[in-house]
Amino acid sequence: MNKNISLILRIIIAAILIQTLRYKFTAHPDSVYIFSKVGLEPIGRIGIGVLELISAILILIPRTIWLGSLLTIGIIGGAIMMHLTKLGIEIHDDGGSLFYTALIVFMLSIFVFINYRKNIPIIGHKL
Repeated sequence: MNKNISLILRIIIAAILIQTLRYKFTAHPDSVYIFSKVGLEPIGRIGIGVLELISAILILIPRTIWLGSLLTIGIIGGAIMMHLTKLGIEIHDDGGSLFYTALIVFMLSIFVFINYRKNIPIIGHKL
């Protein structure tokens, strides 16, 4: 993959992850509602926010792109599952924007991970 395209995709993923942190860390009513509905308020809201911050940083560091993208896949995969099982697609008349944004981040993270899987220490060269 072209290095510039890779960088742009990684910046998009990191920007979306970081942009959502203000809602989690400031206990925005929508964020509190979401995490309360899935039974993870407040520890889960803050913990997932910290994990999202870590994954956003890791995905921007060349040696840890694979780890940041893999962590993002796990976190966002969980968010997608919560939307599909407990929350629904639409939250407070948002038109599904949170869900669709999660799908975009998930797909971009899979794409980035596939392209950087060979950088995984020890096993990467076999993939």
